[in-house]
Amino acid sequence: MAPKTDANASPPLPSFPPVRACLFDMDGLLLNTEDLYTLCVNKVLESYGRPPLPWSVKARLQGRPGPEANKIFSEWAKLPISTEEYTAQLSVFQRQFFGTAAPLPGVPELLKDLDATKDAGAPSSAGGKPHTVHIALATSSHRGNYDLKTTHLGDLFAVFPEARRVKGDDERLLPGRGKPLPDIFLLALKTVNESLPASEPPITPEECLVFEDSVPGVEAGRRAGMRVIWCPHPMLKKEYAGREAEVLAGRTGEAGAIDLHQLGEVDDGWAEYLETLENFPYERYGIVIPKA
Repeated sequence: MAPKTDANASPPLPSFPPVRACLFDMDGLLLNTEDLYTLCVNKVLESYGRPPLPWSVKARLQGRPGPEANKIFSEWAKLPISTEEYTAQLSVFQRQFFGTAAPLPGVPELLKDLDATKDAGAPSSAGGKPHTVHIALATSSHRGNYDLKTTHLGDLFAVFPEARRVKGDDERLLPGRGKPLPDIFLLALKTVNESLPASEPPITPEECLVFEDSVPGVEAGRRAGMRVIWCPHPMLKKEYAGREAEVLAGRTGEAGAIDLHQLGEVDDGWAEYLETLENFPYERYGIVIPKA
């Protein structure tokens, strides 16, 4: 006689292969730049007697390419200046403050640990042994702003080979194809696969782990067919209180009318929320860090 089953029980979580590539967003994930962005925007708003930028609006700007973010902001702010003039004024403050960007908690240790795996080779069928976890950067920041935020952090970003740093103005990204579309993460994976040694087989999307803080970024990772870590700013988390499962599935509607079959399912095990990147749970992702 077959055992009874609970019709309301959650389906079993899928079995994943070990993570072989980690693809990182930058702003608000590796660096504390979200607060710096808010500081710069609010200085412009203050000069025109406008209220500070609320997180309800900021949440919609995060992770998006500049032109799309500027359109959303302009519709809310209603400043008496052109988008070009706003951008020029904003840039003055960004040049003043972006050079103070600092790593968020746990980031230096996480990157150092992953970098320590770089000579371990492909994972073995036996498991339990260190294997190389390749890393790449996938940021919506254009090169100019990227340089402002990272030039003083050369040691931190040295773990990302130059060929694996995909920025928002990368010529290989088609206009209008920024997050929440998956292109930037698929391109980041392509840069990794193009630089693999001959002894390692190509990495598949399901062997990738995307690190994101923004909701459009989580959706982009899910649409790329990759696993995702969502580590948002506390105020962004508050904006989505009660909707965390939708965020992790990429089903918040941030992309508008799309084919939902491209996204995940609620509680499907492909994405996880972490409050911080400190004490990262490597074993959960089949990652073994070599002992020092």
